Amino acid sequence: MADTFPQHRQFISDRDDLLRGCVIALLVALCIVTTILAFVQYIDILTTQFFFIPIIYAVYVFPKRGIIVSAICACAYEVVGYVFRYPDPVGLTAITIQAVLFVGIAGIIAFLIERVRVEETHYLTVFEYSQLGIVIFDVRREAIRHCNRKFTDMLGFTEKELQDMTFPDLLFTMAEKEQFQERMGRDAEIENFETRLRTKDGVACWVNLSWSRMDKNTVSCTAVNINARKIAEKAADDNIIRYRQLSENSPVGILIVQDSCIRYANPAFGRFLDMPVAGLSGKNFCAFADEHDRVTCHDRVKAWEEQSTATTSCGFGFRTASGELRKAELTATPIEHFGKPALLVNVINTTEKYLLEDKIELDNERRRGIMMTVAHELRTPLQPIMGYLNLLLQDPAEAGLTDETRKLLERCLASADRERQIINRMLDFSVLESGKLQLSCTSFSMAELIQSVITANGYAAQADISVSIPPDLNVVADMNRIFVAVDSILSNAIHYTHPPRTIVIAYHSDAIDPFHHISISDNGIGIPSSAQNSIFEPFQLADAAQLSRKFDRIGLSLAIAKKIMELHGGDITVQSTPGIGSTFTLHFPKTLHQ
Repeated sequence: MADTFPQHRQFISDRDDLLRGCVIALLVALCIVTTILAFVQYIDILTTQFFFIPIIYAVYVFPKRGIIVSAICACAYEVVGYVFRYPDPVGLTAITIQAVLFVGIAGIIAFLIERVRVEETHYLTVFEYSQLGIVIFDVRREAIRHCNRKFTDMLGFTEKELQDMTFPDLLFTMAEKEQFQERMGRDAEIENFETRLRTKDGVACWVNLSWSRMDKNTVSCTAVNINARKIAEKAADDNIIRYRQLSENSPVGILIVQDSCIRYANPAFGRFLDMPVAGLSGKNFCAFADEHDRVTCHDRVKAWEEQSTATTSCGFGFRTASGELRKAELTATPIEHFGKPALLVNVINTTEKYLLEDKIELDNERRRGIMMTVAHELRTPLQPIMGYLNLLLQDPAEAGLTDETRKLLERCLASADRERQIINRMLDFSVLESGKLQLSCTSFSMAELIQSVITANGYAAQADISVSIPPDLNVVADMNRIFVAVDSILSNAIHYTHPPRTIVIAYHSDAIDPFHHISISDNGIGIPSSAQNSIFEPFQLADAAQLSRKFDRIGLSLAIAKKIMELHGGDITVQSTPGIGSTFTLHFPKTLHQ
């Protein structure tokens, strides 16, 4: 359907041209007949003037082809004239001159009309295809005369609808209409007048208007659509307002740092330093850092300014106006501030956190001190008690002990020995938890160490133990501590497993793996998933109410084993299914960094 309209217009144009051509031919024929009659009747004045009618009409309608028509008329006029004036030399000369005038005048008129039409075509092309909306309206009546396609597309009206309106009717509000009319009455030419026009849907459209007088009564006005820019500016202004509200009311200190100097600080940072915000602007940021952190602060800010992405947080100490030390965690994000690179720094006050951590560490130190003191105080009287019991039980007959008394003393000795083991474990755990223990690392055979653990405690008689450790596997670690860790895991596996006890000890690793992995699997009671995260805590058992009594455990062995592995830079993990069994795996690095 779209292609039909050009073809229809072409058909109309061809039909009009044919009609005009017929009119021109008819006029030429009438002029020739009239000229013949004029020469016959000797009315010379008519012979010249009539031919200008078809000539001027032809040149106006068809500027180039009109010259051909003028030449035909000149020839026809000259032939008729020569027939009737021959052999009069004066008459023949006059006829020739008039024939030449026909062609000359037609050429001049055609040239002028062509110039006018070229200018009109250029103006119409600029008017119709301009990327600016153009509207022409009357000054007195303010009625819209013409508008281009860009203007109609901008507002959604058709040209006919706009021509039935006045230009001020398009202004969105009465105040904007009055402002426009006031400017129109005051200034003949205006540039960059921003206002809102009403679209056909009744929506406001921001435009930038510029106008000038074409003549006394006509104004040409251009309209640039700036609606998208205005919406973006409004959104940006709203974002700035919201950001300022957020920044001003944020409990987190917010800074803009540029060239190591503070360009902006919110009230929270001022409260953090106990200083007025106005006095912070322009000051070097690191000047407020604690003297011990100042060099680090300078280096870190310089590194931040060279990065293009958000940084990880780091901690610094700061001095308040009164000299009080406060701690903070800082995170920096690269931004632009007035067209130059800058840093947006978030400052989180962690002073209370550090004070709490120091208090917790102090409490832990006190707890470890109390535990070690209590353990030593308990072990001191326990040694002579166990010595006397052993002395009596070595020769019960000489000591005059009956069988019943001997059995009672043996139970007492077993209980005392159990208390000694508990005290020793408490002391071992206290030393490990203090972090002051130094590892004594050597190279040893892992297979031999496993075998020595099994032999030393008689585990082979208590369970069916399968060992799959390469005999040539040598590891570098603190052998005595690894012995304790393996013994703790193996002891748990045996105590928490019902007969027939089956335990598998295996090694897992490859050439590219930086860790040794030694797993100890059993077919015991298993550990519920809810308890697997807490079994490595001191004095914690999977079911403390039952297992401590049934299996004679206090919940320190796994905590000690984990601390030992952590000292080596490793860890212990567990996989367990209740009723099926558990697998504890010791992980420690092949290359130990002390």
